[in-house]
Amino acid sequence: HQGLCVFDYRSDYDKAMTYRNAELPFVVENDPSVAKTTERWNTPGYMERLLGDAEHRTEYSENNFFMYATPVSKKKHGRMRSKHTKVPEGWKEPTAMRYMSYKSWMEKANVTDEDLGPDKPHWYFRLFGDGVVTEKHEKHSSDYLFDELPFFQPKHSLYLVEQDGRWGINCRFGMKGVVAASHFDGSRNAIAVLGGSRRYILAHPDQCEHMHLYPMGHPSGRHSAVDWSKPDLEAFPKFAQAKANEVVMQPGQVLYLPTDWFHFIVSLELTFQCNSRSGVGDEYKELMQQCGFV
Repeated sequence: HQGLCVFDYRSDYDKAMTYRNAELPFVVENDPSVAKTTERWNTPGYMERLLGDAEHRTEYSENNFFMYATPVSKKKHGRMRSKHTKVPEGWKEPTAMRYMSYKSWMEKANVTDEDLGPDKPHWYFRLFGDGVVTEKHEKHSSDYLFDELPFFQPKHSLYLVEQDGRWGINCRFGMKGVVAASHFDGSRNAIAVLGGSRRYILAHPDQCEHMHLYPMGHPSGRHSAVDWSKPDLEAFPKFAQAKANEVVMQPGQVLYLPTDWFHFIVSLELTFQCNSRSGVGDEYKELMQQCGFV
């Protein structure tokens, strides 16, 4: 389950930088800064003290499958759907949005395997810090993440190609068994696993035609319509020709994911993951245009 090059931060830094400059995915381990955060976040009681009773955005699914969708109504989620988004008849949002504290989420997430089947409810706790606290979002901001994760601060580093703090830091805490639908991101991404293990299945952008993606304008555009956990090859025949590789990420490891690479994610345990984006690479732009995305 190690289909990517794994570089030691201390001895293979130049090799990792070569891969990054070539916009190829890779994994980094033994970064002292990442290790310190990982140790701190796994210290009993630390996260409870850090997060306190503040409520944060939490996604809810009736099963273990999560897929992003552009919110339907401004009133419900505080965001407008793009005028280019076309909602298919009969479509409903795959997940619901709630606000809760870390303690409340942990009470739902830290359960025994008997209560974790794929047909049981799952919760995805989220934090976001952009370094620009305003009155509008101050209640739910998490700008202390820049102190907690110094390796994602907007400065020259292996993980951030463009040092622009506006990209911010996103954290997702997942219950064991949470599945994130395969999709591509329109930017570079560095993903640190800080607790638990996560399985990533990656596919090169040249596999786009096999992914059966929802089109531009669909609420879940950029996402594969195929349930990779149990693919229906009669409905999605091209998926049978898709090529991919995988890596099982362990606490303290960082995955560098170039723009437009597909990724499907499974939380093998209760997990803490944070990521930061750093600009847009054009290396695979032509492939994605040929696939209908610009």
